[in-house]
Amino acid sequence: MVDELVEVEPDTRRVRRIGIMTGVVLLLAYTIDYVDRFAISMALPSIGAEFDLSKTQQGLLVTVFAVVYMLCQIPAGVLADRVGARVLLLATLLLWSAFTMFTALAGSFAILLILRATFGASQGFFPAASFKTVAERTTPKNRGTVMGIVMSASGIGSGITPLIVAPLLIAYGWRGSFVWLAAVGAVLGIVLWLLIPRKLPARMRESVKRPPKPSPEARRAVLSSPQVWLLAGLFCAKNFIVYGLITWVPSYLLESKGVSLAKIGVLAAIPPLVSFATTVLGGWLFDRYFNARPRWYLFATTLTTACLLVPMALATSAGQFILFEALAMAIDGLGSMCLFGLPMRVFPSALTGSGMGVINFGGQVAGASAPLLLGMLVDGFSYPAAFGLLVVASLIGAVLAVRIPQRAEDFSFTAKGV
Repeated sequence: MVDELVEVEPDTRRVRRIGIMTGVVLLLAYTIDYVDRFAISMALPSIGAEFDLSKTQQGLLVTVFAVVYMLCQIPAGVLADRVGARVLLLATLLLWSAFTMFTALAGSFAILLILRATFGASQGFFPAASFKTVAERTTPKNRGTVMGIVMSASGIGSGITPLIVAPLLIAYGWRGSFVWLAAVGAVLGIVLWLLIPRKLPARMRESVKRPPKPSPEARRAVLSSPQVWLLAGLFCAKNFIVYGLITWVPSYLLESKGVSLAKIGVLAAIPPLVSFATTVLGGWLFDRYFNARPRWYLFATTLTTACLLVPMALATSAGQFILFEALAMAIDGLGSMCLFGLPMRVFPSALTGSGMGVINFGGQVAGASAPLLLGMLVDGFSYPAAFGLLVVASLIGAVLAVRIPQRAEDFSFTAKGV
């Protein structure tokens, strides 16, 4: 199947339906992505026991995935702009399901590291393809709302992962769990790929009447834009928090608070599911109220998140920890779509893959560093010390937020005619 255009210019209602349908399909596909990706966090105690791994080594299993995933982001964006989104989406869906299956066959820590790296490469091309898919099927006016739907998958995916993986671990062990996830993910991924709507006409999806052709000069202008790299840095700070929590909260609850695996599945799901709801709401708020003034909204939400992470790190009970984690992730979710909505409105759809590849690269720097750094802090000090590093990351994000561009004209590449 090829990327086909809607044959006639659709009316407003149909444009809205195409955007919402695209958002829901990608939300579900991203949810599969996150479940397969974060299942390793629930399985870390079992894997660590089988291979006799330290916390630093366990963190390395997440980090090696994230390093390769990170390195794929910019090349993936350029490739998505050149070959189109649909073929890239299907390839990544099938490949990451295959490597999820292969993970169950690992016979040593070294083989497991290699498989996690190849898994990172297979998933690394999915974000750019999905951003490109959204850009081609939305107008600038509804793009933030649709992106809010898509990116809320980080909340729902990481939220349902404990609910799905904990029972599988109890019933089948960590190896059997990965086999089940791979098989179900591959089937659902193909079905969702078939449901992606056709593209809108180019004149409807651009913020300017004559969108530029994706020339090498235009692509270089986007890739080298200081404002785009600033947004990448901000995403790095915000994603550091997400990766740190998703990787280490299950182990923290099990080892420090004595919570059973079954209860961890429920407790660990609460904060991400709260974040899912507020991320969708944040996309709507951005489109409705904050699309012209994202800077201070992002600053306020990021700073408030930092404040809520302090009592979370110092919590004396599992319930208190989950309460403040949920509040922190709720506020963080509200601000997330400012970070994505602004560039998605500004990038020409022909260069969305390249631009968002840079921003997602920044986010994955956090994915590569947070699990390992927090694991080292747990080994050397304690879980509260490790979670304290998340407070620092959020404060850095607040500082970066006051520097982000407010309007399309503030991006350097717009001055070069892109």
